[in-house]
Amino acid sequence: MVVVDVLIWVLVSLLALVATSITVVVLIVRALVKRVRRNRALASAALRTRAQFSSGPNGKVLKLRVRLDESLASGRAAIDLAARGDGPRGELTELFRRIEHEGAALDLQLRLMQSEIDSGVLSAELPAVADRVEQVAALVRRLRSAVASGLAGVTDDTLTALHSDVDREVAALRAGVDQLRTLNRFDRPARPSDLTQTTTSTVRDKGTRS
Repeated sequence: MVVVDVLIWVLVSLLALVATSITVVVLIVRALVKRVRRNRALASAALRTRAQFSSGPNGKVLKLRVRLDESLASGRAAIDLAARGDGPRGELTELFRRIEHEGAALDLQLRLMQSEIDSGVLSAELPAVADRVEQVAALVRRLRSAVASGLAGVTDDTLTALHSDVDREVAALRAGVDQLRTLNRFDRPARPSDLTQTTTSTVRDKGTRS
């Protein structure tokens, strides 16, 4: 009887240990998933990996999500650069927020399509959704072009001013070096060879006169 009680106690302990381990693993996985979703870089990398190893209509949906994510990321980078620099701002930030809002709604639609079990229905819906993704990508390209044009104008003006300043400094430096060389030429003491040549020329002149 005692042996049975011991076995039951050991079994219960093992079950409790297994249950605890499973709970800990589930909590860790959930925490990692939340962290990946909150981190855009990790979420994008995970999405690209899933799209790379998926095929069929579901793989096409994942590739559309990757296309949409990359387009929005490029637009976000352009707006951040314009905000940090002297580039054009105006309503570009607000415009991108609207594009980003539409992109988020489109991504939710694509996520819903991932749960579609009927491949025929999924294939029929793909062209329309793909067209919407391309429209968002085109809007982002136009926005990036506007930001790039503004940054290029500022860069050209800055480089022109720097070019003029450098030319002016180089000209002043050359004038200073030339003046220094002239002063050194007049202030330099006569070398022994120069004195010997001068004495020889004087003696020759005296001999000629005699």
